[in-house]
Amino acid sequence: MQENISSMKSLSSWWSQLRELLYVAGPLILSSGCWTLELAVDRMFLSWYHPLAVGAAVQSAMIFWAIFVLPHNGVSYVTTFVAQYHGAGKEEREGPVVWQALYVALLSGVAFLVLVPLAPTIVDWLGHDERMRQWEREYLICLAFSALPTLLTAAVSGFFAGRGETWTVLGINLMGVVVNLVFDYVLIFGLWGFPELGVFGAGLATVLAAVISNLAGLIWFWRRRYREECKTWEGRRLDLPLLRRLLRYGVPAGLQWWFDSLAWTAFLIVIGWVGEIELSATSVAFAINTVAFVPMLGLGQAVNILVGQHLGENRPQSAERLTWTGFAVTWLYMSAVGGLYFWTPHVFADWFYLVGPQRPEDHHLQRAVYELTCWLLRFVAFYCLFDSMNIVFASALRGAGDTVYVTWVSAGLALPLLIIPSWLAWYCHWGLEVAWSFATGYVIVLALVFLHRFLRGTWQTMRVIEPSYVTAESA
Repeated sequence: MQENISSMKSLSSWWSQLRELLYVAGPLILSSGCWTLELAVDRMFLSWYHPLAVGAAVQSAMIFWAIFVLPHNGVSYVTTFVAQYHGAGKEEREGPVVWQALYVALLSGVAFLVLVPLAPTIVDWLGHDERMRQWEREYLICLAFSALPTLLTAAVSGFFAGRGETWTVLGINLMGVVVNLVFDYVLIFGLWGFPELGVFGAGLATVLAAVISNLAGLIWFWRRRYREECKTWEGRRLDLPLLRRLLRYGVPAGLQWWFDSLAWTAFLIVIGWVGEIELSATSVAFAINTVAFVPMLGLGQAVNILVGQHLGENRPQSAERLTWTGFAVTWLYMSAVGGLYFWTPHVFADWFYLVGPQRPEDHHLQRAVYELTCWLLRFVAFYCLFDSMNIVFASALRGAGDTVYVTWVSAGLALPLLIIPSWLAWYCHWGLEVAWSFATGYVIVLALVFLHRFLRGTWQTMRVIEPSYVTAESA
């Protein structure tokens, strides 16, 4: 009898954790799904425009993201601060810490305009033909202008996400997605009286979407309720101790994503040296992988938020149980999508090649890219199973403030396990299969290291907010 009661309590606790997770994660998953849709449709339209245009856009996007990910994720780490302040009942600290993130976003966004004059030099180093270089220059310049509004939106979204108001985050992102999709189609192909701008049109649509999302987020952030409860206007002064605390944890968090993105950008550049068909197929495979990966980033963000809130409440055991619940959900989803990648890759690849290229002589290129994409999705299917660990356990560690360890792991493993082996695969002519095998191995090792760190449990004693706030709440 006692065992039955204990089992029922355990089941009830698990169900409660699942409901809490999905309540916060649902809008974030939808938001990430919208971003997935935006990214996939953008790549699809470019594939319709020209079979090699998608490779040029993704190459520029990866170069931009390799730099942008540092300030973006550093600014976004304000989510953890807001979550822990919210859990500790210190709402009046939420507005001021977001303002510190906004100042960092402003300075970083302006600095990205340096990419505009440097774009031709960066692109020329890639060594592609003139047509590819022109596309890459255009897209990279547009992305440089999108940096400032995107960073400001990240800071404001961190405020709502940290409070658990994730439906607001979804609304902000959804406005940008709609703008991007509409103008993508109009500007790439030249409709409604607009000129046909191709890859430049895709980049311009990204800038417009970022501006609209930013305006929506700032207007909502300055609502009267938040101005009164969270000091979202009164707390606008520069607070150097709080800024230093934010940078102390946010910079390592940004560096972790930066090292990871730099590694994958280097991998993509090496694949580009192998050949343009290999580059475009890899780019499409990466874009298709967002169907599995990006929505679960929303769930990982929910794990980050709820771990932060529970630690702010001084309830580490609840944070641990919630993380395992998040892992179960993520693994089931990514396993299902990975199975589809392996057994029916054409279902995903077909969308990128529904429309043939404008020039008949490019049809053979499209067919070659299509077949190679379907083959590469089998690698993606396998490493999806381990990526679920990377998403959830790394998110839990970041939610506690264990950002330095996560950063050193990403930095220490990327060079020996991904970058150098990929370069050797190209230099020694080992082939695309070997390069992708090394990439898969890198994902697996990274996942196992994060799992080991989580199981050790040292993260349960960590906090990013002032210790006096946690102590007062615990008492």
